[in-house]
Amino acid sequence: MKTEPGSNGSAKPTSPNSDLKLDFASFWEYSDAPQSSDFVELKEEYGHFIDGAFVKPEKGRMMTTVNPANEKELARFAEGTSEDVDKAVKAARKAYEKVWSKLSARERGKYLFRVARMIQEKSRELAVIETMDGGKPIRESRDVDVPLAAAYFFYYAGWADKLEYAFPGRNPQPLGVCGQIIPWNFPLLMLAWKIAPALAAGNTVVLKPAETTPLTALMFAEICNVAGVPPGVINIVTGAGQTGSTLVDHPDIDKIAFTGSTEVGKIIQKAVSGTDKKYTLELGGKGPNIIFEDAPVDQAVEGIINAIFFNQGHVCCAGSRLLVQEGIADQLISKLKDRMDTLIVGDPLDKNTDIGAINSKAQLQKIKNYLEIGVKEGAAMYQSDGPLPENGYYCRPTIFTGVGQSNRIVQEEIFGPVLTIQTFRTPQEAVEKANNTPFGLAGGIWSDKGSKIFNISREIRNGVVWANTYNKFDPTSPFGGYKESGMGREGGLHGLYPYVKLSQPVRS
Repeated sequence: MKTEPGSNGSAKPTSPNSDLKLDFASFWEYSDAPQSSDFVELKEEYGHFIDGAFVKPEKGRMMTTVNPANEKELARFAEGTSEDVDKAVKAARKAYEKVWSKLSARERGKYLFRVARMIQEKSRELAVIETMDGGKPIRESRDVDVPLAAAYFFYYAGWADKLEYAFPGRNPQPLGVCGQIIPWNFPLLMLAWKIAPALAAGNTVVLKPAETTPLTALMFAEICNVAGVPPGVINIVTGAGQTGSTLVDHPDIDKIAFTGSTEVGKIIQKAVSGTDKKYTLELGGKGPNIIFEDAPVDQAVEGIINAIFFNQGHVCCAGSRLLVQEGIADQLISKLKDRMDTLIVGDPLDKNTDIGAINSKAQLQKIKNYLEIGVKEGAAMYQSDGPLPENGYYCRPTIFTGVGQSNRIVQEEIFGPVLTIQTFRTPQEAVEKANNTPFGLAGGIWSDKGSKIFNISREIRNGVVWANTYNKFDPTSPFGGYKESGMGREGGLHGLYPYVKLSQPVRS
């Protein structure tokens, strides 16, 4: 082992393949690096965005969103009732029939390009609000969420006048009014995933953001107004589960797009059965991250960190089940614990922070319940030992070893920074364990053999399989799951299909 001595005579913590414990604190001190939020102008109160204007809720009901990093109130927002939803759907229908469907595809594309550019122009403000409302580190909202949201609008803007090439030999037509419900883990990005393809295909939308993270959707509404998007094309009704249920049940909705829990997805599926509504469901996951003995261990450790601790583990496709081949298990787990101890859990607005706040008090309690379940099931729990802020909802990065396939913490989605670790001997055993959950959304494979990655990935029953990386997204790539992880695809060319009806093939 070749190491380079540091100032204290020890090997530097970044020495490749060093078996020494990472010890950043002996070499560097982190200065505070707070992102200012002084330039952010939040209103005290927000109404629904319907027909191009913010309007008060019909029954005057309001809710409050709080900053999970410090538990302080950020703003009040409207709670949507059936009257509000009906008003939004009527505005969307009117805009669809009189304006949006009458525009040329090229004109629709112009609006989408304009929105994409304005997201870029407002990126700093959007990133700060996303972090304050959701608890994710500013590094992630700044470098991942907002740039990707703009990228999805750019991508689908390009398709708006090329739908005939997307579906050659067919005649793609819009569906009408789309009801869209998005979760709290990626508020702006999920908005972009749903609104951009819907508008590109010629539909109008009514979107309901999550009740804990409505602010970037409401700021997006302001962007739409500045961009000149015709009134009624995009409507945003805020509220909780009952508001979403009302949207799903509305008789004048042509398509439902939902991202969220499997439990709610099943309710929606029952609600739309027997109707002519199209629907797509992007639900939960329990992603297997498979590490073979021939994998580059240090790179794999970083990949594991990114797979499970990105966005506090609030990721439906998170690599929350680590499957390690026995020959390297001890070495890899040791390095993983070592790396976990260097992660900084703290103020999401600090640029040094690796893991921010859990989105809500309720979600933190759910995670704590699973930690108790894991211990009771006999698993060995390890948590990083860094300090946590006194206020706010925080959870230390956690791993469980000594778990069995039937353990609840292996089978059920936790949606937090909690990783279970199992070992395997043969590739077939890895595949059997990987596929042995109710979910099938995403997973990862680490090996230096391309043929092995190719063969194993074909046997993994997941919608997405990453090779020697994890949690990478691109607008051109479809995303979706199997089994209880949902149905339908979002993103890429596949993401247009749920938003069009296709005539019979054109005969020449």
